[in-house]
Amino acid sequence: MSAEHYEEHHRQISGGWFRAGIFGVSDGLVTNVSLILGFAGANPGHSVVRLAGLAGLVAGGFSMGSGEYLSMRAQKELLEYEIDVERIAHLKDPAGERIELRQIFIDRGIEPDLAERLSVDLMRDPDLALRTHTREELGIDPSATGSPWMAAISSFFAFVVGAFVPLLPWLWSSTGNPVYWSIAFGALCAGGVGAGIGWYTHRGMVPCALRQMYIAALAAGVTFGLGYLVGSK
Repeated sequence: MSAEHYEEHHRQISGGWFRAGIFGVSDGLVTNVSLILGFAGANPGHSVVRLAGLAGLVAGGFSMGSGEYLSMRAQKELLEYEIDVERIAHLKDPAGERIELRQIFIDRGIEPDLAERLSVDLMRDPDLALRTHTREELGIDPSATGSPWMAAISSFFAFVVGAFVPLLPWLWSSTGNPVYWSIAFGALCAGGVGAGIGWYTHRGMVPCALRQMYIAALAAGVTFGLGYLVGSK
């Protein structure tokens, strides 16, 4: 009886785009459905609610994009600095870095003789030695520090998509009461985003969809109630 060969398939998620995209569409949806329903609760008129939704979409998109870029850029620069510190240490004191690497292996449970051979072999390749040191000491890979621009662009467009969904009913008509359509579209989008997260992360589509819908409903309900209580002056 022969064992079947199992081949692993991993997806590239280290660039920051997945987190930024999911955070962006979720934030865009929750922010704008809450903003729109908050204004609608005050009943200031169709055009005011529509303007508030448009302003929330544009301002929120640029805020998300720029904030994601700046935070990712700061994190990337910090990681690159720490990697440079490690790189200089390898150049100035390779013997000390080899001893340090040997001790890391021993602490991981590798036999001292094998740890010695591994550390010697690794130090023969400066790039491999640096990657090993940074992974073991800093928990990062020098080649995977993330892309600020990718995170910013993903976050911006994801926010705009999420924010556009509850705004759509207020754009196609200037009469009637689109509040219920905003609620329905927001609930469907929240459920879809949650189900997508559950499918992608293998955590269960239904629980993730319900979680996303609950968070959106809570935020929208609170802001609608505040708008209704305060009213338009």
